[in-house]
Amino acid sequence: MNLTEMFLLFIIYSLLGWIVEVINNLIISRKFVNRGFLIGPYCPIYGVGGLIATILLTKYKESIIVLFVMSMFLFALLEYFTSYLMEKIFKARWWDYTDYRFNINGRVCLETLVPFGLLGCFAIYVINPIIFSMFAITSVTVLRIIALILFIVFIIDFIISLKIINSFKNTAVKFLKKDNTEEITKKVKEILLSKSVWTKRLIESFPKVKAVITNNIDLIKMKFELKQTKKELKQTKKELHKEIKANKKLRR
Repeated sequence: MNLTEMFLLFIIYSLLGWIVEVINNLIISRKFVNRGFLIGPYCPIYGVGGLIATILLTKYKESIIVLFVMSMFLFALLEYFTSYLMEKIFKARWWDYTDYRFNINGRVCLETLVPFGLLGCFAIYVINPIIFSMFAITSVTVLRIIALILFIVFIIDFIISLKIINSFKNTAVKFLKKDNTEEITKKVKEILLSKSVWTKRLIESFPKVKAVITNNIDLIKMKFELKQTKKELKQTKKELHKEIKANKKLRR
């Protein structure tokens, strides 16, 4: 499997993951929501999961039980790591299983492990053979052109979406002087929902998103206050320059 096929596999599983999330949301809330962090119809976490599963778990396909267990472990690890990483980067918990039984720090839970195992088996036994048969009947040049176009679109989408998601972090920091996480989350959501249609889509995609008050809140406050102090110092410096110029003119 070359880089072109790996990227296309990533995109295909990202798209399939988005479809799964949308259907699941339709069943539960009877409402269409463009799920995922990106603007386009794809969920990268599924793309990464499908790609890693193909690379690491294909060798276990001779035993469906082993494949099932390994899929549960792999996807649980991926979900936990993704949740932790995004929380550290954006200061927000995008999904939370705290209210579910047998959860680990609210990032993964037993209820999602079984579907993960089934999805892993379905990917290896059903989806991958179809995808690779399509790759086999398509010329290398065509695959590369398709991959290049999708890569450009994906990167543009990623950059724009990253800026939108980052607005959640920037908005939350403004309210760090409060110690009530729920109060902060509510206020942040109100502000983001009043902004562009894309920030509104982000909140609708993750209705349970909440701001996270980390253990180093004092350090975050200090950085925020330091920025404010720098702005005040710049303003004071400008005023002093004006006074000095005014005094020089009076002396003349």
